[in-house]
Amino acid sequence: MPYNQSLDRLISIMDELRTQCPWDKKQTIHSLRMQTVEELYELADAIDNNDWQGIKEELGDLLLHIIFYTRIAREEQAFTLGDVIEGVSNKLVGRHPHIYSNIKVENEEEVKKNWEQLKLKEGKKSVLSGVPKALPAVVKATRLQEKAKQVGFEWENKEGAMEKIKEELSEFETEVGKGKQELMQAEFGDLLFSMINYARYLGIDAEAALEQTNRKFKSRFEKMESLAGSREQDFSALSLADKDLLWNEAKKLV
Repeated sequence: MPYNQSLDRLISIMDELRTQCPWDKKQTIHSLRMQTVEELYELADAIDNNDWQGIKEELGDLLLHIIFYTRIAREEQAFTLGDVIEGVSNKLVGRHPHIYSNIKVENEEEVKKNWEQLKLKEGKKSVLSGVPKALPAVVKATRLQEKAKQVGFEWENKEGAMEKIKEELSEFETEVGKGKQELMQAEFGDLLFSMINYARYLGIDAEAALEQTNRKFKSRFEKMESLAGSREQDFSALSLADKDLLWNEAKKLV
């Protein structure tokens, strides 16, 4: 079925649900918010797993939410789906003058710099203003650093970024020695921020790297529990030394 017919069908279904289904009738933009966030994370999981069927399904769920929000907006006489589509189309054309105008760019970095400068001309007060407050902290740190880079606030090389890590580590160790929780937390945050910054210089996605480690730890820990269970051992009762032996065994298996 052509995509425009499919979209019309989805809009029609949403209109019917909004007027006939008790659950759909009572939803607001606020009640849908958390569900939308959950759908986005489900899409992220599917992407991480290279699950194309899952990606297709989760994109459908997100599209449904977009249709739902625009249906509510139409009821409030705020905007329509057409307004949303036209708005993002205009934004893309306006922010790509190297495609739709006579601006010349040499590489991806120049495209990014132009993008941020154009956003400022559109009325943004800061290059950082477009970073959502609700982003996970690691992702937010990366985005803040990337945006700051576009206006030249960046170390000249990765060595400078590494020196900053060493400086922050020293400051963190100093506060650990003093034992004041609030200051330890502040310095630990600074250390994490500087490590995320260094990761960018190496082309490492800090969020993806941490998630990879989370998954690895989970798999190995569950293998430890499985090994203990297969030997009729009470995992929680094992000594730390015995658990460490199981960990080393699990590392060879997963």
